[in-house]
Amino acid sequence: MKYLERVKHRMAQDTRYLFWLWQIGFWILVSLVSFFSLTVWYEQFEWHYTLHTIAQAVFGFLLTQVLYVAFKAIWQKRIFIRLLLGFFLVLVAALVWTAGRIQAFLWLTDEINIWADFGGWYFGSVFIFLCWAGMFHGIRYYKLLEAEHKVMLDAEAEARDAQLQRINAQAIARDAQLKMLRYQLNPHFLCNTLNAINALVEAEMTEQAQQMTVKLSKFLRYSLDNNPDTKIALEHELRAINLYLDIEKTRFGDRLSLAFDIEDDALHALVPSLLVQPIIENSMKHAIAKSESGGLIGFKAGIYEDSLKLELYDTGSGTKIAKTKMQSVTGRGVGLRNTGERLKTLYGGLYSFNVSIDPSGGLRTTIVIPFEKAA
Repeated sequence: MKYLERVKHRMAQDTRYLFWLWQIGFWILVSLVSFFSLTVWYEQFEWHYTLHTIAQAVFGFLLTQVLYVAFKAIWQKRIFIRLLLGFFLVLVAALVWTAGRIQAFLWLTDEINIWADFGGWYFGSVFIFLCWAGMFHGIRYYKLLEAEHKVMLDAEAEARDAQLQRINAQAIARDAQLKMLRYQLNPHFLCNTLNAINALVEAEMTEQAQQMTVKLSKFLRYSLDNNPDTKIALEHELRAINLYLDIEKTRFGDRLSLAFDIEDDALHALVPSLLVQPIIENSMKHAIAKSESGGLIGFKAGIYEDSLKLELYDTGSGTKIAKTKMQSVTGRGVGLRNTGERLKTLYGGLYSFNVSIDPSGGLRTTIVIPFEKAA
């Protein structure tokens, strides 16, 4: 059983192995049929009759090797031309085989006047070579059908994998949206923002208070209306980021510095919605809010070799971190892990996501994804 399994595996992997197998099998079958229908029937058990049966099979084997090469050479021609040429080649091969069989029979036996029966010998030869040609085309078309079926199965498997990826990406995106909304709508954020608005009102800075209220309203509307399953232009993501930072800048004043460097081409690049904002919020929570002197948040975006490169960084909380502990900082892990999972699901292996922490505690996040231009 194991041997049969190995043979099947070789036949599936190597078409030449399959050809040699059925080629040898075909001529063994022809020899057996010839032996029992002629040699045994006419009781011609002398060795030279058996030798003639073997010799004609070997000669036929060599002729069909040539026929195999010829059939492959005309395979790409139109079906009508291929049929005509194929039938002509079969007639020629059968003619040569018949002449060789008769001549060999005369050499090996004491028979005479065999050439008078040439027509009968030739008739049988034509049918043998037609059977061989039919087997050649049958196996050829079977292998093509098998390859086509494999391509179809592979395409279906790819489609299923792509669908599972989309479903997984949507699930992660929705989870990211829920987490982001929880961060955005948590009491701490709302209380700080409303207290800042209240302070502006008490200071009779009505216009500033109104502007901050409008910004808060727009920011919350964007958070609620935005669909995390889609990709949006970077410029739209920047609008939401600026709304958020304008609110925080009112709270932190000069303690918050911004350094944005966005190339014009990058503004039209598609990014997964809500991708950058959680990283900015991460910097606000762990760097600016925890530092008495505040700090800086930077954002760079550019196109490099058909890829969009996003780089976000902050100056940290000001607390020094030992080199041995730089890789063990986990305070910012949740949002970054979620971002990494989304990128992996959406882009497979076509992205890079690197996070590094400098000794001062500042975080630098670099994202490289394929460049897709918004319509």
